[in-house]
Amino acid sequence: MTDERPTLADYGWRRTFPTRWHDNDVFGHLNNTIYYAAMDTTVTSWLLDAGAARHGRPVAAAETDPAFVVASSCRYFASAAFPDALVVGLRADRVGTTSVSWGLGIFREEDEELLATGTFVHVFVGRDDRRPIPVPEPIRERIRHELGAGA
Repeated sequence: MTDERPTLADYGWRRTFPTRWHDNDVFGHLNNTIYYAAMDTTVTSWLLDAGAARHGRPVAAAETDPAFVVASSCRYFASAAFPDALVVGLRADRVGTTSVSWGLGIFREEDEELLATGTFVHVFVGRDDRRPIPVPEPIRERIRHELGAGA
């Protein structure tokens, strides 16, 4: 595990994630599950973003279902609490034949302090048989264009 800490500038796409009062746990900070919700919401938002139409069909209209998360992780660096707003940065750390490993950074919006980093690994599958398929070309193109990754 590396101690290198990314900045918000290290991510090609960003999404604001507001917090709510009930996101705090009994210790007075955001519950760990909120970080996972922020990461999942960010990846899904990118996949379903209306801008996807510029580079092919949005995932929702494709013959694939990218919803199979096969691995995830989160490393925490600092705490947040309601009413903090978060900014979640997204990048593609690895694009394989049938999967994408998304790298995420969670920052406090107010001061861009790094709160956590995480990964989500999606395996793309056929809509009918749920078997792995190659990452669709429109997704690869969006990754190259919007996230600056060599897909």
